[in-house]
Amino acid sequence: QVQLVESGGGLVQSGGSLRLSCAATGRFFSISNMGWYRQAPGNQRDLVATITTGGLTAYTESVKGRFTISRDNAKNTVYLQMNSLKPDDTAVYYCNAAIVASIIPTEYWGQGTQVTVSS
Repeated sequence: QVQLVESGGGLVQSGGSLRLSCAATGRFFSISNMGWYRQAPGNQRDLVATITTGGLTAYTESVKGRFTISRDNAKNTVYLQMNSLKPDDTAVYYCNAAIVASIIPTEYWGQGTQVTVSS
């Protein structure tokens, strides 16, 4: 069974840094686009950053210049380096990936990891 396993969340002071990791496990053929989303209490789940298989990236405006998404295709892992964190970045962060386990790509989600930024 394919799963996305996240790690790296926690509590950090404003201006600090955290690095999130998300590894795909199980049996599958390939991974297409990967990304990170976040959901604050009472809000919808919003896109933070995406990365293609070839390494092309895109970011939501509020994190540009502070967050960096990357991936290690050999390890089936996507990362989110978060610097200069602000209290507004507090949310549950979810990784997302389009994974080909049979014929067509299927969207998978991680279990979510809490990021809390104190002022």
